[in-house]
Amino acid sequence: MNETLRHALINARLQPADVAAHLGVDPKTVHRWLRGRIPYPRHRWAIADLLKTEEAELWPEVTQQQRALTDEVQAIYPHRWAVPRATWRQLFQAATSEIGILAYSGLFLAEDTGLIRLLVKKAEAGVRVRVLLGDPDAPSVAARGVDEAIGADVMAARVRNALALYQPLVGIENAETRLHQTVLYNSIYRADTELLVNSHAYGTPAAEAPVIHLRAIEQEAAAATYLASFEHVWASAQRCTQQN
Repeated sequence: MNETLRHALINARLQPADVAAHLGVDPKTVHRWLRGRIPYPRHRWAIADLLKTEEAELWPEVTQQQRALTDEVQAIYPHRWAVPRATWRQLFQAATSEIGILAYSGLFLAEDTGLIRLLVKKAEAGVRVRVLLGDPDAPSVAARGVDEAIGADVMAARVRNALALYQPLVGIENAETRLHQTVLYNSIYRADTELLVNSHAYGTPAAEAPVIHLRAIEQEAAAATYLASFEHVWASAQRCTQQN
């Protein structure tokens, strides 16, 4: 019996049928999980998000086995949507000196009001917050929209929406937003020495592409390559003084 999961459902005032409806599974499946069967990863992540807790709290035996593939590679997620929401929040919450976001639009983060508030608080507390989004008028943004089969105009509109949602960062001393015209091979989300790297695959939306959780441990390792890439894009990007 998974007593932790059972108590978490009670505290959240949820029945197994509620969880089943949320995940689109049979209620009998949820009862099996309560009796001790371990769900597939996507279901564990979805349940943790639903209960606003950590996967490690509900299934410590699994997460202990999967924790840190190497000292540098902390985890690999098959899709960006499979990264638990709590992981994004914890990444930026843990930052003490540096937060960086490099994407074309990063709209999925910008739409999280709580996360935007967190970025504002971090900047106000002295953490350097740098946001790098694609220039909505850049050919690279248009090309990415075509690659993802959503259209050039749609991708440009996403960037403009993200800029509007990042508006609370404007005017804060330690926060800065820049627009780049770079062809990105990946999106980078950085908090101090921790990175979530979302690879880009031709014809595949970023949300469907894999994410690698890295920890920078030495100058010659993979994480250092992505950190250097971020700095190269930042240096060539134009400061965005007014978001629109």
